[in-house]
Amino acid sequence: MFVLPDTMESNLMMKDNGVIGDMSSQKLKDARIFETEAEKKIKKDERPAFHLSPRAGWMNDPNGFSYYKGKYHLFYQYNPYDTKWGPMYWGHAVSTDLLHWEYLPAALAPDAPYDCRGCFSGSTVELADGRQLLMYTGVVWEDKESEEAREIQTQCLAIGDGVEYEKYADNPVLDAASLPAGGSRYDFRDPKMWRKKDGTYACVAANRGENGRGRILLFSSPDGLNWRYEKVLFANDGRFGTMWECPDFFELDGKGVFLISPMEMLPREMEYHNGNGTICVTGNYDEDANMFTEETDQAIDYGIEFYAPQTILAPDGRRIMIGWMQNWDTLIYSREQKWFGQMSIPRELSLRDGRLYQRPVRELEAFQSDPVEYHDVPVSGLVQLDGISGRMIDMELVIRPADQETLYQKFAVRFAQDEMYHTAFSFRPSESVLRVDRKFSGSRKAIIHQRRCRVNSKDGRLKLRLILDRFSVEAFINDGEQVMTATFYTPQEADGISFFADGKVLLDVVKYDIMI
Repeated sequence: MFVLPDTMESNLMMKDNGVIGDMSSQKLKDARIFETEAEKKIKKDERPAFHLSPRAGWMNDPNGFSYYKGKYHLFYQYNPYDTKWGPMYWGHAVSTDLLHWEYLPAALAPDAPYDCRGCFSGSTVELADGRQLLMYTGVVWEDKESEEAREIQTQCLAIGDGVEYEKYADNPVLDAASLPAGGSRYDFRDPKMWRKKDGTYACVAANRGENGRGRILLFSSPDGLNWRYEKVLFANDGRFGTMWECPDFFELDGKGVFLISPMEMLPREMEYHNGNGTICVTGNYDEDANMFTEETDQAIDYGIEFYAPQTILAPDGRRIMIGWMQNWDTLIYSREQKWFGQMSIPRELSLRDGRLYQRPVRELEAFQSDPVEYHDVPVSGLVQLDGISGRMIDMELVIRPADQETLYQKFAVRFAQDEMYHTAFSFRPSESVLRVDRKFSGSRKAIIHQRRCRVNSKDGRLKLRLILDRFSVEAFINDGEQVMTATFYTPQEADGISFFADGKVLLDVVKYDIMI
């Protein structure tokens, strides 16, 4: 845990009107100066090309994903000073196409008495007067001289114009007094706001109940500034880990949808993995009664790295999701790396028969170039195809048995490959199990390198779309019915791709280079 320097408290000053004074705002000024210089030391080809990475230092959860003044805004949990987690700031970037990101100055610094241990995850809405409202979790150390002292979490506001933000004079707006009976003031975080059709505002936030499990609380506000508790909207019954984080709640194709990141998950066959996970729960939502009735649940991403997703309703009506393409259980640090953490590709969401489908945003198609296509390629043993290579590609595979009477035993695609390195997906049709494996991707740590999921496959047929961007792969399975994500940090010269079959497979391949 990050420990505050002794000088922190002396720098926390308040003006009479409650706005942070010059001594405190110097912390944000210093961070902005530092990030501007640190960014210059990171070459363009040392970053992902179209996945957002931190301007400098460390990145985790996406915050405040929004569309404001004609641009997509994405804030993120940020430590500009180190490639490891530390005091949380809000980094800030904007885009017109969700793929090219422009860095803006850091938006928030932990410089107030109610957030001096960090400005944690939150969200944004546009106020009726056109200003942008940020709500975030402020963290302070409990005023208690005891080994049992802990961090206290409250919800705070800042208001701005898309670049500069001023913290609200009456922060925090939600604290321990806002919680229902038994609610933990130590685990109360990650507010997600939205503006309702009647012009009022709503917010969900995660909280730990007295049974030790996570739950989602609903709050309301007439103006975005004055908030009150409404009810427990959804509670953990023990199926989904312990504490919950980063809730999102929205309507999609006529259903209410919760996205939640549970901690300390127990596996449920191949649907959920151990540890920190992400789940989607769909159901019916009666807004008048504030009643959510669960119908289905599933994992959001079945791969190795994905956490804390957040969504936006785009101007054209699409529900778009982005997540931290990392996981607390799988942190891989490199001595040479000048940044850590990246976001997933933004994904368009839809529901089919109660199941969440995800597809890369359609904007990516505008940057596809130099197509290479093969059809009905027989694969038995190891096969490489001319023109099929690269670390910034969009590649779709369709596989099926070459012999309808004899099912093949295994198919695999290896990528980011040379004599030393590779990452792979492998599929066993007799089990309908797809596995991602990155143990040969340069890691010297015995962390998680494999994940498996059971997929829908009839007679050994499978469709995979692989999006590679220098340090990551996202596999969209059967047109987005499932997704598996993984990161890897190997030399960019390791760009080979090969195919393998134990048995006989027919393969279709369409590969595009991504030119961004």
